[in-house]
Amino acid sequence: MYNQPAVKIDDVLAAAQKYAEKLAPFRCRDTSLIVHKALKNNKKVLFEGAQGTLLDLLHGTYPFVTSSSTLAGSACVGTGVGPTVMDKVIGITKAYTTRVGSGPFPTELNDEVGETLRATGKEFGATTGRPRRCGWLDLVALRYAFRINGINSISLMKLDVLSGLKEIKICTAYELDGQTIKDYPVSPGDLERAKPIYETVNGWSEDITNVKNVKDLPRNAQDYIQFIGSELATPIDVVSVGPGREQTLWLKPLFT
Repeated sequence: MYNQPAVKIDDVLAAAQKYAEKLAPFRCRDTSLIVHKALKNNKKVLFEGAQGTLLDLLHGTYPFVTSSSTLAGSACVGTGVGPTVMDKVIGITKAYTTRVGSGPFPTELNDEVGETLRATGKEFGATTGRPRRCGWLDLVALRYAFRINGINSISLMKLDVLSGLKEIKICTAYELDGQTIKDYPVSPGDLERAKPIYETVNGWSEDITNVKNVKDLPRNAQDYIQFIGSELATPIDVVSVGPGREQTLWLKPLFT
């Protein structure tokens, strides 16, 4: 196959045996039971999802999706616990929008601003190095994500990437076939025709990467945060101003 030499089964088994010996101490266990016992003992259990909401197989922008569910509810299915154990769902979003690969992207910026966001935010695939598509924050898509995930708290990431922009646009609605809509259209065909409707706010020029308290952010940056929280009717508990742990600003504790 592909003009490669034939694989010898004995060689494959010999290589696999080495891995089997290393993995032997880490025997398979019932992870559902482990999590259940932790919850019964009043321990804090954190489930972390991978990939974005719009890549969900059932509720994403099909066919531009992944092969499984990326929603918060899939944490219950994947770990074998009931949905009643979930008491908080944290939505993690960048201060702007990105997408990898093909698919509809109403707020995409194919201009100098988009290139600036990509370069400043280091928006390149960790494995492939493929450039991510960048655009303004899309509140229509976020409202949809919040609804189908049951999100009740926001972590706003990479606010520092927007520093230096004189104006920042925020998509609050779409224009679709002559009508203004705020509900996310689930048809990729509709999304391709949707045009973003923007609110424009003033940017800031200050370097915010060393700020330790949200109250010390430039006024325009604070207004940007407040605008997002107000539009989404969801509290923003965390803001990041850089990649380091010390660059995480806590508006209030995520867990008590």
